[in-house]
Amino acid sequence: MTLPDHLLAFLRCATPQAWVRQALQHPEELLIDHANCEKKAASTALNLMFRYIDKPDLLQKMSRLAREELRHFEQVTALMNKRGVAYRGLSASHYAQRLRQHVRTVEPGRLIDTLIVGAFIEARSCERFASLAPHLDDELADFYRSLLKSEARHYEDYLKLARAYADGPIDERIAFFAEVEAQAVREDDTEFRFHSGAIDSPA
Repeated sequence: MTLPDHLLAFLRCATPQAWVRQALQHPEELLIDHANCEKKAASTALNLMFRYIDKPDLLQKMSRLAREELRHFEQVTALMNKRGVAYRGLSASHYAQRLRQHVRTVEPGRLIDTLIVGAFIEARSCERFASLAPHLDDELADFYRSLLKSEARHYEDYLKLARAYADGPIDERIAFFAEVEAQAVREDDTEFRFHSGAIDSPA
């Protein structure tokens, strides 16, 4: 599946090839942290459902999203079991925090920014699955390609909700987070994670 042009345009930069090389050198950490990301994505959706109970569209979309992310978690852990990869704790990457530290604390800005950040995380996940797939074994490549459609829809859902609940245009806010997200992707990291930045030396 080819990624939609609007998703690629949404992201200011492509995943560095240094990260792809690191992913191929850390197959266990790739799967473990992918599972962690799916679990965190479900948690984020559920948190939004509990925080914004007065927004029916958000409740419906986040409920579906949480179910899909948990299903992905089950699929990743099943692959891990098949490959003899034990699920273990990993430290979180700094990627999400680099974005979320800029989320406003007063409503409705808090909701709008949280949804925009969600859109970027989903779009980047989708782009990384597509970047990795050509380099993986057939089973894992097929699995990652199978995730592209839902991850792309999740990005679109977050963005549509952000526009729907904003009291005006949000293009400037999206542009701001686009720069923050691109910087997070280019930032040097010492440990490989699914959303880590560029890593040029062995971790």
